[in-house]
Amino acid sequence: MDGILVCGAGGFIGGHLVQELLEVQRRPVRAVDAKPLATWYQRSEAAENVQLDLSLSDDCRRACEGMGQVYNLAADMGGMGFIENHKARCMLSVLINTHLLMAAREQAVERYFFSSSACVYNAHKQEDPEVTPLAESDAYPALPEDGYGWEKLFSERMCRHFREDFGVETRIARYHNVYGPSGTWEGGREKAPAAICRKVIEAKLDGSEEIEIWGDGSQSRSFMYVDDCIRGTQAIMQGDVTEPLNLGSSELVTISQLVDIVEDIAGISLKRRYDVSAPQGVKGRNSDNTEFRKAFGWEPSISLHDGMEQTYAWIYDQYMAQR
Repeated sequence: MDGILVCGAGGFIGGHLVQELLEVQRRPVRAVDAKPLATWYQRSEAAENVQLDLSLSDDCRRACEGMGQVYNLAADMGGMGFIENHKARCMLSVLINTHLLMAAREQAVERYFFSSSACVYNAHKQEDPEVTPLAESDAYPALPEDGYGWEKLFSERMCRHFREDFGVETRIARYHNVYGPSGTWEGGREKAPAAICRKVIEAKLDGSEEIEIWGDGSQSRSFMYVDDCIRGTQAIMQGDVTEPLNLGSSELVTISQLVDIVEDIAGISLKRRYDVSAPQGVKGRNSDNTEFRKAFGWEPSISLHDGMEQTYAWIYDQYMAQR
C-alpha cells in the first residue's frame, strides 16, 4: 500500500504531477488516464502507465489496488468554450470521483486528493472585473458555474462526507486557471493563455496581424503557472487542512492585458477584434490566498509574464512542428 496513484495523468496538470512525484518521492507511481497512452501529453517510463476508464467502478478498483495515496485530477473538461457547451459531459465527471472514493475506501488508502475549481464560486460575487478576491467561504450560498462548477462543488461534498462518515483522509484544492507548457493549445478545450498564444503565433506567421478575442477584453482573471500548481497540490495533500483551499495566483489581469503580455513576448502588435457573442464566463475572478498562506507560509508567485514566456515558447515549437 505504498504506491501513489495519479488519475488524469495523461492530461496537463496530471502529467506534470507525475514527473514531480517521480523526482521527489521514493514510492512507485501509477499513472492512469482514459486516453490511449500515445496521446498523453507527458509519459514517463519510470511510472506504471495504464489506460482505464475511471467513470467505471471496476476500473477504479483496479487503479486503486495497492495504492497508499490517490490524486484525482481526472475530468472531462476544457476551457470556457468547452464547459459552456458540454454541461452534461462535465457533470458526468461526478462518476469518476464517486467511484474513486468508493475504491479508495475499500482499499483503505491513507490520503485522497481532489482537484476542484474556482468555478465553484457564487456567480453573483464575480459580476465586476474589479472583483474582490474570492475567499473559500464565498462558495456558499451556492451558485457555481452551470454544469462544470456544480459537479466540482458536489464532488467536494462527497469528499467531505467520505472523510466524516468513512474516515477517508481527503484533501481539496480549488484551482484557479492553471497554465503552462505540455497542455492543450488547440482543438476547442484549450484555456485562455494557450488560446491567446496560439492566436498570436498564427497572426504573426500568416501575416494577418489580427487577433480575435472572446468577450470585450475587460473580463479579469488570475492565472497560475503549473510549477506553482504542482508545489501547492503536494503541500495541500501532505498538510493538515481538511477544508477546500484556494490554489491560485493573486496577480489579476484583464484578458486584454493578457494579450498585451503575449504580444510583448512575440514582439508584435496586433489589431484586435472582439467577439462579445463568444463564451467568456464571469466578469471577474481572483484568488484570496489568506488561508493558504496561513497554512503553508507561501503562495503561488511565478509572475504571469515569466510563465507566459515559457508557455509561448512551447506552443510555438508545437505549432511549427505541426507545420
